[in-house]
Amino acid sequence: MDKNYFGITDTGKVRSNNEDTFIAEITAANDFVIACVIDGVGGYSGGEIAAEIAKFSVLEHLSKPSGDLLKSMKTAIAAANSKIIAEKLQDKELENMACVLTLAVIDLKNNLFYYAHVGDTRLYLLRDNSLVKITKDQSFVGFMEDSGRLTEEQAMKHPKRNEINKALGFVANVTEQGEYIETGQSPFLPGDLLLLCSDGLSDMVNRQELTNILITENDLEYKAGELISAANQSGGLDNITVVLVSNTNKKLVYEATKPGQATTQIPKRKKQFLAEPEIPYDEAEVFQRAESIPESVSPLEIHTNIEGYVQKSGKALIVLLSVLCIVFIGTTAYLYWLYNNHPSTAVQPKRLTEITEKRNTKEIMLQDTLNKLQGQMLVLSDSLFPSPIILHQPLTFNKDTIYLRAEKELVIISDSLYKGIAIDIKPKSKFIQLRNIAFENFNTAISTSNNALVLRNVKFSNCPNAVQSIYNLEDKKYVNGKIPLSSFSSDSLTIKPTE
Repeated sequence: MDKNYFGITDTGKVRSNNEDTFIAEITAANDFVIACVIDGVGGYSGGEIAAEIAKFSVLEHLSKPSGDLLKSMKTAIAAANSKIIAEKLQDKELENMACVLTLAVIDLKNNLFYYAHVGDTRLYLLRDNSLVKITKDQSFVGFMEDSGRLTEEQAMKHPKRNEINKALGFVANVTEQGEYIETGQSPFLPGDLLLLCSDGLSDMVNRQELTNILITENDLEYKAGELISAANQSGGLDNITVVLVSNTNKKLVYEATKPGQATTQIPKRKKQFLAEPEIPYDEAEVFQRAESIPESVSPLEIHTNIEGYVQKSGKALIVLLSVLCIVFIGTTAYLYWLYNNHPSTAVQPKRLTEITEKRNTKEIMLQDTLNKLQGQMLVLSDSLFPSPIILHQPLTFNKDTIYLRAEKELVIISDSLYKGIAIDIKPKSKFIQLRNIAFENFNTAISTSNNALVLRNVKFSNCPNAVQSIYNLEDKKYVNGKIPLSSFSSDSLTIKPTE
């Protein structure tokens, strides 16, 4: 198999030392590719040491991946965090050291990848010439960009773009800090490409330029070199690290099986009348009788003999069918009498609500995926969630933060007997972002309660109440404030925050 992973790091044009490091290697059993970009936090002493500690911890825990991969990845990151804090306590000169990282474990055999992330390094997925950012920058500027308050260009030039909220070495026991470590998993299909990079690349090169380089027909080493060059040409203000992993598996192509040609033709029975039904017969017995006829007999005589056998068999079959019809009519009459005279034993028809409560497979799978989502980002692929999805009940969002994104426009339609809510966002959810989704034929498409809701390329058709906001205020207390009106665009409806 051709080498489908490559990593490179560069000091850049401004800094004198390189605090970045990376991992790009395959496990001993050739089952998984380990890809990781680690950035020693710039401006803090010991950034290089923190990055090396994290690299060693990842390799130590994931040399032989098995079992729950996301759990193993979080364990590796938590161990690195503990070691960094221990080093800081022993050496005062290192008391401010920390690092951020993005880690991916790619299972090429099953076309999947798993990721864990802390800080502002990034993971991108390139599929069908479209580049999607998978991880979420854990910084103020990153939050502003992900929530639509800043454009990509504004975020790249923002004076606080390098101020991060989370890193290894900031706090102890990161696994006990809720969602301190962002995790998730996604299909990794043949032809897909993963890009892991430090902010030295993403702060210098915008997404369109990244895409233009990645979609070329060159090998991974050439593409990585071009990314480094593009960052340096834009200023090279920070260390630049790139890791690329491609899925070179062959796409499965299914061909229809051609029916085999019959080696023996079954003689057809001559029809005397158009309305006369075909009488089934035992083919094996017919052929057995045909084979017993001497070769000297003419084909016409053989055909006549077979027809005679079929006619004799048909008479017996008619008698049998007549008996069965009589039994069937008698049984039906008895059941009809029993139903009218003993209604308690009759099967009662299902109520309309019982019918509409039944969910289809795609509904159940999508709700189950939302319930079991370990990270914050859920990318809906066409292969697992083909459009449209017909709802019989609302999809419930009950997680603090969810980024729900469809690769291509996903249409969610109301069942003909259901006109309720499509998405019910519970008060527990604080921030929800939906992208590339269209809602059709719902009385209320989205119901929210004191939530921050961001819509990107979302469309509503025949939904009288597109978004219903419910504000829960304290009981028997005076309220002072303003509830702003939302502004909408005509093409794809977007809720914009009030400045």
